[in-house]
Amino acid sequence: MNVERQALIDELHMIEKDQHVKILYACESGSRAWGFDSPDSDYDVRFIYVRPLKDYLRLDPLDDVINWKLDDVLDINGWDLKKALVLLSKSNPSIYEWFYSPIQYIKTDDYDEFMALLESCFQPKKLLYHYMSMAKKTYQTHIEDKDQVVLKKYFYVLRPLLAARWLIRYQTMPPIVFDELCRILDEDSIKNVL
Repeated sequence: MNVERQALIDELHMIEKDQHVKILYACESGSRAWGFDSPDSDYDVRFIYVRPLKDYLRLDPLDDVINWKLDDVLDINGWDLKKALVLLSKSNPSIYEWFYSPIQYIKTDDYDEFMALLESCFQPKKLLYHYMSMAKKTYQTHIEDKDQVVLKKYFYVLRPLLAARWLIRYQTMPPIVFDELCRILDEDSIKNVL
């Protein structure tokens, strides 16, 4: 599956028009951002948006999530800025991965301000627990007791384990791209086994 970057940006602008929102930030998430997408990988586009002020003053609030597309090629959804800020205050790993994504489609002037907030809310311990839980669940669901395993599933376990190792060692946000994350192996004897 190959979708041109401009087609994805056009899709995001269509969301803005259809949903009457302004997208502040949009990026690629998942295997394409991590650097181990396969020919059948979809595009996991994530975004943060704001609505017009009058929409925040409603007695019956609008949804804080926009699920735009989910098919074999596109998986596009976004969060309202308020939801994103609440999750950020809890050091939600998804927000960190989105904003550190190497593939960005829309980035407004508010990006630097958001990055400063990310740094001030960063709680390595919460991200560590998230990555350990992610590795365990993926292992149990896709690898444990299976006769055949899709190779990519091993990367889906290895990546969060390396991210957890990075957090323990450096107390900083782990790199998103898998090859960069593997730098931690340079210092570990594990690399000799691989």
